[in-house]
Amino acid sequence: MAFHVVIPARFASSRLPGKPLADIAGKPMIQHVYERASEAGATSVIVATDDQRVADAVTRFGGEVCMTSPTHQSGTDRLSEVIETKSLSDNEIVVNVQGDEPLIPPSLIRQVAQGLADRPQASVSTLCERITTAGELFDPHIVKVVRDVNNFAIYFSRAVIPWDRDAFASTTEELPEQAIHYRHIGLYGYRCGFLRRYVTWPACDLEQMESLEQLRVLWNGESIYVEEASEHPGHGVDTERDLEAVREKIANMI
Repeated sequence: MAFHVVIPARFASSRLPGKPLADIAGKPMIQHVYERASEAGATSVIVATDDQRVADAVTRFGGEVCMTSPTHQSGTDRLSEVIETKSLSDNEIVVNVQGDEPLIPPSLIRQVAQGLADRPQASVSTLCERITTAGELFDPHIVKVVRDVNNFAIYFSRAVIPWDRDAFASTTEELPEQAIHYRHIGLYGYRCGFLRRYVTWPACDLEQMESLEQLRVLWNGESIYVEEASEHPGHGVDTERDLEAVREKIANMI
């Protein structure tokens, strides 16, 4: 199976400016992400950025970089520019790995690519994992997903889905024993032909209400295959606190 990995990396993060270049065990964070992606067996790994400082850092450690427009509204738009720059064909698979996931297991990157390669009827593939606490379930920052019998997405939401009417009539402080709730893991595989269609569609109402870009896919009648992750995805970096936690984790691994 052949696939490519693109890592969108913005310097101007609102909560943690300069995040891709944050030092973790003597390397910039973007290098850790790049190395994990390279270990997944991708045909190519490309960092997509609009900032020369990030591009220079990638070049220094020997990675491939593609400069993209600073006007993109999302990582998906940046991804689309890369597939045009690299002249990738419609049937080729690209996995979008976020640039703030230095602990992402290579196995999950390959799992997403394989899930799409094995299902020609799917336009997008992604992952989920079981929610085990009420705190997670009721946290609007954790995106929930409901799947059909074939593991294709029915809906994504920041709200609690599905709602266990009988169990939650009694309490919302704990999960019922047989609770079946999944959180979405933001790792995506795309067919390049789909990406070329996707960027022509306007943002839909559901996407804007939930602030979830993947709802545009479902709104336009395309399918998203959602497989349960083969292992825990690790800790992403959104804040200074996250960064310190990841630094400690990686220091303990060395």
